[in-house]
Amino acid sequence: MKRVFMYTLSTCPWCRKTKTYFADHNVPFQYVDYDLQTPEEQQKIEQEMKNRGGALSFPWVIIGDDLIVGWNPTKYDELLGSTQAR
Repeated sequence: MKRVFMYTLSTCPWCRKTKTYFADHNVPFQYVDYDLQTPEEQQKIEQEMKNRGGALSFPWVIIGDDLIVGWNPTKYDELLGSTQAR
């Protein structure tokens, strides 16, 4: 199974929905709540987001080597393969 990693906001309803999506589909994932990090760590996260060409928007999801910005379960399914996401 591909690694799933996310940058999220602790107060973002779309971020919570994304976490729930992966949990409900039994897909292991890791995440960092951007807004709960120190200013220095936030700056590092912003730089990573810029370096990968993603918008500074949340949720920011990496599946394998692919980046998806925002709530997009169709794309999550596509990248994980139908048997892994179901």
